[in-house]
Amino acid sequence: MVFLGSFQTLSICKDAAGIAGNISALVLFVSPVPTFRRIIRNESTEQFSGLPYIYALLNCIICAWYGSPLISSDNLSVTTVNSVGAVFQIVYIILFIIYAEKTEKVRVIGLLLAVLGIFAVIVIGSLLIIDLDVRHVAIGFLSSASLVSMLASPLFIINLVIKTRSVEFMPFYLSLSTFLMSTSFLLYGIFSFDPFIYAPNGIGTVLAIIQLVLFSYYKNASRDNSVVPLLVSHDMINGKEELNFQTWAAVEEGRLSSS
Repeated sequence: MVFLGSFQTLSICKDAAGIAGNISALVLFVSPVPTFRRIIRNESTEQFSGLPYIYALLNCIICAWYGSPLISSDNLSVTTVNSVGAVFQIVYIILFIIYAEKTEKVRVIGLLLAVLGIFAVIVIGSLLIIDLDVRHVAIGFLSSASLVSMLASPLFIINLVIKTRSVEFMPFYLSLSTFLMSTSFLLYGIFSFDPFIYAPNGIGTVLAIIQLVLFSYYKNASRDNSVVPLLVSHDMINGKEELNFQTWAAVEEGRLSSS
C-alpha cells in the first residue's frame, strides 16, 4: 500500500510538472510574434534570418519523436509540448517564406526540405532498430544533444550582457519563462527517472538562473546607460546566423521593444 501510494504521488507530481512545462513553453513559442507582426506589416523579412525557426523545428520534431510511444513510454507531455512547438515553427517558416526575397525564399525552402528529410531518416532508422531499449537510448541521446544546443544558446546573450553591461537584449519574461520551462521538465525527468529529459533541462535551468541573476545585476545599468546601438547589435546577430530560435527570439524581442 505504501509503495502504491508513493507511485501515485510520483505520477501526480510528474503530470503536474509536465503541465507546467507545457504552459511555460507556450510563452517561448509565441515570443517571435512581435517579429512576425513587423514582417507582415512591412511585407518584408528585412534582414531577419529564417535559420532559427528551421533549427527550432528540427529540435521540436526530434524531441516529439523521442516522447512518442514508439520510442519511450509515458512521455506524453514531451510529445505534446514539442508538437505544439513544431506547429508554431511551421507557421513562422511559412510566413517567412511568403515575405522573403527570392534568394532567401529558395534557401529557406531548401533548408526546410532538408530538415524534413533528416527527420524522415531518423524515424525510419530508429524503427529499423528492433531492440526497444537500444532504440530508446539512440533517440534519447539525439534529442538530448539537440535540446542542449538549443538551451545553451543563451550563452551568446549572456556574453553580450556582460560585455555591454546592459540587459537591453535579454527580456526578463523570456528568461523567466525559460527558467520555468526548464525547471518544470527537469522535475518531470526526475519524477520519470529519465536522464534524457532531466540532464539537458538541468543545464537549461542553470543557464536560465544565470540570465535572471545577470538581469537583476545589470538592470539598473541598462536604464541609465544603453550602450549598444541598434545597428551594431543587429550586425552582431547577422554575424551569428546559426543561433537558434531561443537566442534569436530573445534578441529580436529586446530590439523591437527598444525601438
